[in-house]
Amino acid sequence: MNDTKRHTTDITLLERPYTIACAPEEQEGLERAARYLDQAMQGIHAQGKVVDREKIAIMAALNLAHELLGLRDEKRAGEASLSELNTRLEQALAKAPSRDSDV
Repeated sequence: MNDTKRHTTDITLLERPYTIACAPEEQEGLERAARYLDQAMQGIHAQGKVVDREKIAIMAALNLAHELLGLRDEKRAGEASLSELNTRLEQALAKAPSRDSDV
């Protein structure tokens, strides 16, 4: 018999409460994500152009996915730039005279 209790946490999205199952060690991250999503949904709702909760949730999800993909692309570009810089540094060091020959 499984003695582990199912853990839940309560979150609020667009003033509506939800109970979500999650591992205890994931609760803080889930609550943080819920606050972030709620802010995105509140921003869309405040514009007044969309009132349907489902549409607001979809628009918020699309906006957040766009933001995430943009950040991921920036990270990859930064990593590629750093890798190129590292390669150039290694090549320059390989061409430099050895300091051991000066001793």
